[in-house]
Amino acid sequence: MLLAVTAVAGCGGTDDAAPSVVASPAAPTTAGDPVGSGTTVATTVSPTSPTAILPSTVLAGSAPASAGPTTAMPAATTPSTATAPTSPADVTTTSTPAASGGTGTEPPTVRPGPDAFRFEIHRIDDAMRARMEPTSWRPGCPVGLEDLRYLRISHRDFSGQEHLGELVVHRDAVDAMFDVFAALWVARYPIRSMRLVDDFGGDDNTSIAADNTSAFNCRFVAGTTRWSNHATGRAIDINPIENPWVENGRTDHPASVPFIDRRPAPGVIIEGDAVTRAFDAVGWGWGGRWGEPLDYQHFSATGS
Repeated sequence: MLLAVTAVAGCGGTDDAAPSVVASPAAPTTAGDPVGSGTTVATTVSPTSPTAILPSTVLAGSAPASAGPTTAMPAATTPSTATAPTSPADVTTTSTPAASGGTGTEPPTVRPGPDAFRFEIHRIDDAMRARMEPTSWRPGCPVGLEDLRYLRISHRDFSGQEHLGELVVHRDAVDAMFDVFAALWVARYPIRSMRLVDDFGGDDNTSIAADNTSAFNCRFVAGTTRWSNHATGRAIDINPIENPWVENGRTDHPASVPFIDRRPAPGVIIEGDAVTRAFDAVGWGWGGRWGEPLDYQHFSATGS
């Protein structure tokens, strides 16, 4: 199959919008407390699905078992050089950088969850600031570091192996994230990768090409000087390869082409499934309901 490639972009739609690859087939409540420390990260390989780039911390003792355009923020560092796969294929990754939750001066807040689900809440300390600045955050962003929280969250990959992933969100989004990811853990919904966008040089397109689930990134909506909901930590993109940004039957990433047709498959988000029900329960809106364009990976507190 031949694909005509135009511009490559990140999560979009109403929140973010841009050109694409032509496909020939088709609640807040306040939470988040103390400071804490991070742990090291190991990687695994997903044997089952497209663009497998699998991150996150493998939980001790565990057994194996989106996409639209973005506009770079001023003064951001050069994006990482990871290459997007051109067709669905399994890709083995090298070691993921160690997750740094801070200096370790105080433990994180750990919320009890169902069935060994782990949810850690850390304040952004000096060590985490050094990791985030200037890739995902810099002075002039619409939210201060004091209002952000670093989360470490249990999830399963596409082979069923358990990991401890990473997100940064606004402190008033912490409760929503706990409820959503606890529900997805119980439902055994797979998430390929959950790493900070800083591991990809702050570049949304590179993170998407790795099928990485991420939240906070201080950037504008494409083609505007208006802040994205990601810039306040009140939006998240989930499994962006399986859940692409689509406009007029086109998507930006070649590996997402098989997922333009929204048939049920592992990681694919469809109306009424465990993912949409979980976000509906916390009052977050889904980009898969926008109309045209559609942003199947995207959920936000405002719905845009």
